[in-house]
Amino acid sequence: MRTKNKKSRLKKGIIGFCLFTSFIVTLLIIYSISEYQKGLANNADGQEISDIGESTQEPFQGEEVQFGEIKILLIGSDARKEEQGRSDALMVGYYNQHTHEIKLASLMRDTYVDIPGYGMQKLNAAYSFGGPELVRKTIKHNFDLDINYFAIVNFTGFPKLVDLVAPEGIEVDIEKEMSTGIGMTLHPGKQLLDGNELLGYVRFRKDQYNDFGRVERQQEAIAKVLEEAVSVHNIVQLPKIVGTAASYVDTNIDSRILFTMGKDIIMNKTREMEKMRIPIPDSYTDQNVDVGAVLSINLEENKQALNEFFSGEAVAIKE
Repeated sequence: MRTKNKKSRLKKGIIGFCLFTSFIVTLLIIYSISEYQKGLANNADGQEISDIGESTQEPFQGEEVQFGEIKILLIGSDARKEEQGRSDALMVGYYNQHTHEIKLASLMRDTYVDIPGYGMQKLNAAYSFGGPELVRKTIKHNFDLDINYFAIVNFTGFPKLVDLVAPEGIEVDIEKEMSTGIGMTLHPGKQLLDGNELLGYVRFRKDQYNDFGRVERQQEAIAKVLEEAVSVHNIVQLPKIVGTAASYVDTNIDSRILFTMGKDIIMNKTREMEKMRIPIPDSYTDQNVDVGAVLSINLEENKQALNEFFSGEAVAIKE
């Protein structure tokens, strides 16, 4: 009889635990949906870019990958919904679902490349000529790199997202005063920048480093915002953060992949982000051609470096 009662209590305990767990999960789902909707509501007055992809002449043809190594074309744009200007930032993000590696390669927008159907042009012109698909084709044609998905990020939403993720600001160390072309003045020294200030920080280019300095700051900002977004004090409002970001991002990434990546990052399974830049050091010259000032690169050298970076055969290349 005791054994029977013990089994009965054990069975009830298991059922009770399962019901309790289900209840907690249900609450989390309801909370997540609620916070996600709040995030979307916060963007009622924002500039959305969900229609940008419609102006693309061709649908994106990257091979979809459900599990494994994923490469994502990241395009930063200032374009409003009715426009499609040149990309202001161009990167390739990499995520390995087996090893949980995250990598980020920035491609300088003035890199002189052969755009299919348009001849030799600046790399960032590909986006205005044919949207994400032509950018994908251009990267494949010049660097022999396959890309699976794309994400277009509107810089209009960047300040709002930063302020939500880091209400007290993102810490940076500014070497010299920044003011020209960013609509504000940022003074030297370590400091906390709000969303608008951080946007000015990453977009500044009027110094001796030009676009090279800007690319470095873009990578720095992405890493710091990502780190802040998945920090302990932000976990409970992560769905709201995602909701806020949704109105400013146009992507074809499968929701299941996003969920897996997010879960791994939150649970600290991912390694520290590796970063690189194309062109690599000592592989280019500054030239003036019919399309303006460009970076004329050693294509084979940069192609090899980019593919080795993503294949894991080489470490990130630094100045």
